[in-house]
Amino acid sequence: MTFAYIIHLADYSDGVLYVLAALLLLALAVIIDRFWSLRSTLIRGNSIIHHTAEHGVLSLGELRAIKEEAGTLPEAALLETAIRYLDAARGEAMGNRLDESIMLMAPQMDRRLWILDTIVTLAPLLGLFGTIIGMFHAFSVLAQPGHAPADVTAGVADALVATAFGIFIAMLGLSAFNALSNQVRLVMHQLDLMKMMIMNRTDGTIVVAGRGKRESSPEFLGA
Repeated sequence: MTFAYIIHLADYSDGVLYVLAALLLLALAVIIDRFWSLRSTLIRGNSIIHHTAEHGVLSLGELRAIKEEAGTLPEAALLETAIRYLDAARGEAMGNRLDESIMLMAPQMDRRLWILDTIVTLAPLLGLFGTIIGMFHAFSVLAQPGHAPADVTAGVADALVATAFGIFIAMLGLSAFNALSNQVRLVMHQLDLMKMMIMNRTDGTIVVAGRGKRESSPEFLGA
């Protein structure tokens, strides 16, 4: 397939193939960007979770150290919330604060995936539209005197390329969308796990002012 023939196919669909090519490039850009970001978040998040799991009880200093290690990860926002409300909330109250942080971060996890979802739906429709336009060109040959049947069949074959291209983009986009959605689900699971670990390792303890240490709360001990 030569470059000249590709241009012929694009012109045969009245430019629909150009639009489909732009959608393919946009889909690839979203796929690469989100895959790289989510994959990095998952790998580094696992490291933070394993580090947190090594502590039986989390002191204020340990929370700050883990937060510093987390950097820009979503887990850092949970740790920041735990540090901020450590001496003011525990149990269900702390859990509600952490849930609030997770809900605030949730839209960042699947950002730009709506673009991929739209392309999956739009590409086959555009491909079909390009094929219909190509069919008009193909059957317009019948109105010309002395036309050859091969001209019509060749035109129909050229017109069907747009539909095939649109379906290919949709299949690629759908596969990537499902894979990325699964990664988002795993990141949210990491955040839920981090929330549980923070609660389990800070519940029933209070900060000793000025010393950065922690002691058991009288309420927790049943006093």
